Amino acid sequence: MSRDATTTAEYTIADQERMKAAHRYFDWQASMAKAQLGHRVIEVGCGLGNFTRHLLDRELIVGLDVVPGCVEQLLARYPERRNLQAHCMDVQDKSFLELAALRPDSVVCLNVLEHVRDDLIALQHMHSVLQPGGRAVFILPAYEQLFGPIDENLGHFRRYSKPGWRQLAAQAGFRVKVMRYTNSVGFFGWWTNAKIFRKTEQSEAQIAFFDSYIVPMMSTVEGWVEPPFGQSIFSVLEKAPE
Repeated sequence: MSRDATTTAEYTIADQERMKAAHRYFDWQASMAKAQLGHRVIEVGCGLGNFTRHLLDRELIVGLDVVPGCVEQLLARYPERRNLQAHCMDVQDKSFLELAALRPDSVVCLNVLEHVRDDLIALQHMHSVLQPGGRAVFILPAYEQLFGPIDENLGHFRRYSKPGWRQLAAQAGFRVKVMRYTNSVGFFGWWTNAKIFRKTEQSEAQIAFFDSYIVPMMSTVEGWVEPPFGQSIFSVLEKAPE
């Protein structure tokens, strides 16, 4: 298995199992993303379905992941859902372009694009399969200065800046509809883990504390006003209508 889109399958699944405990965090992300998505959605990097479960009311949801074990577990998790498809596929592969036949109006890619070696190709492929006027929704790790051992261990190739993201989106043919920082408190936690303690992974205790005590307060405040910085960037891109 290539490391172009992820780390080893074993580490990927183990990390997602550990992150399942952060249900408030995933619910917060879902609340931001769902409002921007249409009825026929491709999810790039579906993993074990931590976000997919929020999309099961859609007309069609197509989950993609490069780790076969993730796809297998997702299908086993929802065996009765006729509106759910899941495939082992890399967004960089030309086979991704065949998904245009499904007439998707949305693509969602949450905390995944940083795992993809050629993110421009990935964006171009997303743009190609979307219907005119379609949207692509992202959560991206922010600030290259925060890059550290956890990023390396997770198989991240990069973190993003707002100017760099806007330029990349334009190269792929998109226009930026929404771009804002999110998870301001997480900025300091990630910096501490990366630059002071040089940690290679987040502990379960850290995840539980953050999810129980920080997320409820922070999600409320950031719902009122965009923070001036954040651990992540939330962004919505649009394909021009015909």
